[in-house]
Amino acid sequence: MNAIRLLLVDDDPLVRSGLTLMLGGAEDVVIVGEAADGEQALAVAGTVRPDVVLMDIRMPNMDGLTATERLRARTDAPEVVVLTTFHADEQVLRALRAGAAGFVLKDATPAEILDAVRSVVAGDPVLSPAVTRQLMTHAAASERDVRTAGARRRLACLADRERDVAVGIGHGRSNAEIAATLYLSVPTVKAHVSRIMTKLDLNNRVQIALLVHDAGLLDG
Repeated sequence: MNAIRLLLVDDDPLVRSGLTLMLGGAEDVVIVGEAADGEQALAVAGTVRPDVVLMDIRMPNMDGLTATERLRARTDAPEVVVLTTFHADEQVLRALRAGAAGFVLKDATPAEILDAVRSVVAGDPVLSPAVTRQLMTHAAASERDVRTAGARRRLACLADRERDVAVGIGHGRSNAEIAATLYLSVPTVKAHVSRIMTKLDLNNRVQIALLVHDAGLLDG
């Protein structure tokens, strides 16, 4: 298997150096570049073509939110994992809605960061349901009401089985777990996931999970 190509983006050179030291020894990960802000990240990513970008949010010139949106809009877009100092932060939630596949805390252990990087490449869930709920409750109540109505309208286009799969994703289940719960094959679940993302114009499982949470399908 080819090594995972990783791009580090943070405006603090000490953070970048620390990440390089922590992660550089992994046999299955190679750090292919660094960037100090979102503008540099877009330029460097276009040259080194990373599989995953570890992205800080608060940076000068162009922040991580804008950079994430632009990276995820590209053809063959890299996965983005957000670097943050807070578990529940509105900007983290915005980054996830923009297409980031998950987040890790800046004080996480090297093993935890590597696990997140490997998981997003494998297409596995990164956020636990508890963390997703924590992020969702961080939003203002009025905003949640608007999002609930909008999410339910968007999900109405799904077939019943697709909706069931989407709810499974919202619960943080893997494809194998969803397949076992719904008595489907794993390839069938994968096909449903692809159709869900196409119908809803989403690009990863985290966005599906957030939409399901927005719609209130996991309440109770």
